[in-house]
Amino acid sequence: MPTTIEFTKGHGTGNDFVLYADPNGDATLTPAQIAAICDRHFGVGADGVIRAIRSQNLPEGRALLAEAPEAEWFMDYSNADGSVAEMCGNGIRVFTRFLVDNGFATLETGDTLAIGTRAGVKDVQRGVDGFQVDLGRWRLDRTDPLVRVKDVDVPRPGLGIDVGNPHVVVALADEDELIGADLGYAPQLDPVPVEGANVELVVAHDPLVREGVGRIRMRVHERGSGETLSCGTGVAAAALAIRHWAGRGAPDQWRVDVPGGRLGVRMFAAEDGEHVALSGPAELVYTGTLDLA
Repeated sequence: MPTTIEFTKGHGTGNDFVLYADPNGDATLTPAQIAAICDRHFGVGADGVIRAIRSQNLPEGRALLAEAPEAEWFMDYSNADGSVAEMCGNGIRVFTRFLVDNGFATLETGDTLAIGTRAGVKDVQRGVDGFQVDLGRWRLDRTDPLVRVKDVDVPRPGLGIDVGNPHVVVALADEDELIGADLGYAPQLDPVPVEGANVELVVAHDPLVREGVGRIRMRVHERGSGETLSCGTGVAAAALAIRHWAGRGAPDQWRVDVPGGRLGVRMFAAEDGEHVALSGPAELVYTGTLDLA
């Protein structure tokens, strides 16, 4: 167990992470250490911790290499409470920036890098103003739980969507409801998903569609982290849910505003079904040394 680590703080639209390089898998952090690092009063403060480890040095990564040998690096992601998560849409963009800026990978504008995750291999493309990740196939979860949110007057039906990790999207009536909701408390779902779920509260802009692009605003409570300024996979799930509710004729391009900024979502056909992609900025803020003792 390491006593110190060199770390980098980064964020994607305010969804912030502590990242560290552990290519050989020699510096595995415990859930308690991760929770301490993410504590915003006594630690560095973050929504999660991301370890950069070569795929061959992690069981989940080795399983992916058989079908995707190009996925040299694995994004080992943990939530702020130390629990392990399958995927993070903002995190994988920041992770890619971390790899490139530290010389672990090269990625020119327009090129694609394969990254291993617990939700499979994800392709990340570098753009002029940020990064785009193909989140892969998505699916509806037909459980449709009832969602109780503090300071929202009545329970609302939610739409379950899986984009590599589980989400429940709830449509609210207007901006006042969205602003007034208290996401400091975890929303209550009935039935309760076995693996838990992130919960997104969404309202549509007026008009919903402008110049062929759908426009919505969102807040999120992430399992294991609480309310965050942004959630990349949640943004994709929210756009998918609104398109589903809007019906035939709804666009495949979306702009989603979150408290930490703005992200883009695109749905497109692929050989194995419809995929959803997420695009937005990825920033590295500072580096330091952390004494784990």
